[in-house]
Amino acid sequence: MKKFLLALFLVCSLAATVVPYAAAQAPAAAAQAPAAAAQAPAQKPQIKDPAEYNAYVNAVQQSDPAAKAQALEAFLQTYPNSVMKVDALVALMGAYQQAGNASKTIDSASRILQADPNNVRALALLAYYYRSLAAQGGPDAAKNAEQSAEYGQKGLDALPNTPKGDMSDADFTKFHNELMAIFDGAVGFNALQKKDLALAQKDLREAVQDESQPNIADIYPLATADLEAKPMNPEGFWFAIKAAQLAQGPGQQQILDYAAKKYKRYHGSDEGWADLVKQAQGSQSVMPPAGFTVAAAPPPPSPAEQAADLVKSKDPKQMSFAEWQLVLSSGNAQASDAVWSVLKDKPVKLVANVISASPSKLTLAGSADDIDDKKADINLTMTKPLPAKFVPAVGTLTQFQATVSSYTPSPFMLTMTDGVLLDKSGNPIGAAPAAPAHKAPAKKQ
Repeated sequence: MKKFLLALFLVCSLAATVVPYAAAQAPAAAAQAPAAAAQAPAQKPQIKDPAEYNAYVNAVQQSDPAAKAQALEAFLQTYPNSVMKVDALVALMGAYQQAGNASKTIDSASRILQADPNNVRALALLAYYYRSLAAQGGPDAAKNAEQSAEYGQKGLDALPNTPKGDMSDADFTKFHNELMAIFDGAVGFNALQKKDLALAQKDLREAVQDESQPNIADIYPLATADLEAKPMNPEGFWFAIKAAQLAQGPGQQQILDYAAKKYKRYHGSDEGWADLVKQAQGSQSVMPPAGFTVAAAPPPPSPAEQAADLVKSKDPKQMSFAEWQLVLSSGNAQASDAVWSVLKDKPVKLVANVISASPSKLTLAGSADDIDDKKADINLTMTKPLPAKFVPAVGTLTQFQATVSSYTPSPFMLTMTDGVLLDKSGNPIGAAPAAPAHKAPAKKQ
């Protein structure tokens, strides 16, 4: 929580420095406050009651954060409808932040939004707070990420209409950009959790661009959104390297290992990876240079091309089940016919993973990919119903023999009949043991 409060120092500290024109005057000038304010270039609401004015000035001028919060709470309780209510709440939020009271800081932000739903300071604080909660995980992580994004989107909508107030141009630009980064980061983080990679890429990239200091909390998610997208955005390699620079402990190498694996898969080899790491680490900019790219590996052969090559190089009788599946589902009619002519109506022995089982029918996964996905690619009808004790359990590898009857190419499914389960020795399960051979008695001499 201390880290959360520190991260919001800019939001609250700048909020606390925007002192209304009337409140900046000496108490003795209370009577002239309305007239003086009328001459100000950007007029703000004025407190007309001297007692209310003095209470407000006394509160905002307190130097001790705890005393300032107490005085502001007293002012808000005494003058709940003051024209300076929102300003007092903003100052209260800053006082609680400086005092290190996180729960009261959050409560103050909620109170601000009740009075001023478009207050960007409160929206930024709550967007960042709920994103921090979501990043910690737990059963409410998705809900917190969604809440953070809601505040973030409201902030993005409200920020263009936020007045500069008494801030200098430089301070306002910095303030604007930091809040923009918080809002975009909240929306992008939630999009990444929901696998909306296009939105995550857009908002997280804008957050990274707006930040005055590199922030791994946005850079690494941006790298992830780029590298997990289809098609992949190679700029993600750059952001991953920059994120690793900011990481601490084993996280540095973990991020680099993740990016290196993605690079090898995308590029076709690890050639050039070391040079890219050196280039990114040596750059002062968190953003990749103009024209940055990584050459993609040539596309792999199409399934039809793979099927043609496989049939040319291997006898269908020597192929694995996964190779039969590749050819028969490839769309290459010539290759499919070559394999099917060998398999059709022939008994074959296979080992497959049980997806579902009954005494008369089994659905099984024969290829490694389908086993991993728990996806059936074989429908097997038994020669006769199995006794209950021989019905294989779901998830077990089972050896069997059956006749290949038919198939559908997409989604691939091989239909087999006359199934018989086999034991480890290849003998039918449940078959009666062969009777021992009896020798004829020896003849007497």
